[in-house]
Amino acid sequence: MTRALPALMLVGLAGCAQGARRPAAAPAPRDTLAAARAANPFPSTYRPFASRPTLIRGGTVMTATGQTIPNGQVLLVDGKIAAVGQTVEAPADAMVVDATGKFVTPGIIDTHSHLGAYPSPAVQAHSDGNEATDPVTAEVWVEHSVWPQDPGFTRALEGGITTLQILPGSANLFGGRSVTLKNVSSRTAQGMKFPDAPYGLKMACGENPKRVYGSRGRAPSTRMGNVAGYRAAWIRAADYRRKMDDWERGERQPDKMPTRDLELETLAGVLRGDILVHNHCYRADEMAQVIDISKEFGYKVRSFHHGVEAYKVADLLAREGISGSLWADWWGFKMEAMDFTKANVAMVHNAGARAIVHSDDPVGIQKLNQEAAKALAAGRAAGINVSENDALRWITANAAWALGVDDKVGTLEAGKQADVVIWSHNPFSVYARADKVFVDGALLFDRSNPALQPKTDFEVGILPRFPE
Repeated sequence: MTRALPALMLVGLAGCAQGARRPAAAPAPRDTLAAARAANPFPSTYRPFASRPTLIRGGTVMTATGQTIPNGQVLLVDGKIAAVGQTVEAPADAMVVDATGKFVTPGIIDTHSHLGAYPSPAVQAHSDGNEATDPVTAEVWVEHSVWPQDPGFTRALEGGITTLQILPGSANLFGGRSVTLKNVSSRTAQGMKFPDAPYGLKMACGENPKRVYGSRGRAPSTRMGNVAGYRAAWIRAADYRRKMDDWERGERQPDKMPTRDLELETLAGVLRGDILVHNHCYRADEMAQVIDISKEFGYKVRSFHHGVEAYKVADLLAREGISGSLWADWWGFKMEAMDFTKANVAMVHNAGARAIVHSDDPVGIQKLNQEAAKALAAGRAAGINVSENDALRWITANAAWALGVDDKVGTLEAGKQADVVIWSHNPFSVYARADKVFVDGALLFDRSNPALQPKTDFEVGILPRFPE
């Protein structure tokens, strides 16, 4: 199903910030519990915008699979990539886009954003990313904070961002569920939700949770308090999972059904492997400790975020199959961010782990290709052999894997969703700008066409009107 592109696009600040007990768990009708396990109560209502068969030809096609095709062609049909090659057969009615002298890549993916939950304008009334009322708030879902009219979404689209993960902030040990969005206009967050993308769980190590709660005279106030808090929560979750699984394997007698608990439901989802763990963690020793905790309770960390010291445990990340969602060069703003090297991303990559460049910033997301370029240059300066294909995967294929959507996006391959960017220059050039951005085959941004340079409804009447 497709939908037409509206004249005014309704589309939705960064906050790995910090922050009374949470409200008691709300019991659900007992006959709906099994259904709640199977169905998402807030399903995606996303539908691709209207598109037509489109042939992009003449550009340097960087597929993120290891193949770069000079003067290549990419065919988009029915929202999918139909063919990629030196020459492809296109329908007679296909729109032809001349990309001669330009570069064509998959849509850019950011694994760490707070757009919509910390939107612009950055005022207290909009600060909805941290439920800083208890160290464990796994019951909250960040999609219920996402404001689709955040102008940051359109600015990110102008930078080639087609998919992004919105995370709660890092005030808590367990901050809540993340959500993966398609970067499209919508009246609701559900209208942006990437269909069938798994949920994530935001966790946080180190200074943030101990500072937030220690400053209030509460636990945790130390790193050992952090670890005790994780373990206590996982013990409760394991018990909850066992009770639920026992009931579902049994006769499902309504009077014996366990009371539903939203916090433990999310944590049990992690233990079942249905929800992916995204862990804010700077120091190498803490990443190693989290890996030990994950083994104690039988879950997997999907990605360590920020990871300023990831280079010290790059071999552990590779061995455990954990990706590093990292900054190119942010460091030094607190003690746990001091021991840094600009070759961090490249060293994680060189060890065989999946390296990812993320933003955690409403401005950085607009130039994520240049953030990857900085990490590429730093790696080469350190003597690490990093190719442009490697660097492209840091913001496409590897990021898609971390979000559990690599079977759908992240590379230019036949059958995948047609999220495509045409760049004015090599995407790792400081001069590169996204000229055209396609999401599921629909042209949603065109730098040469003012009608396809979206503004949010929030901006209408606020931005000055300039003479034609």
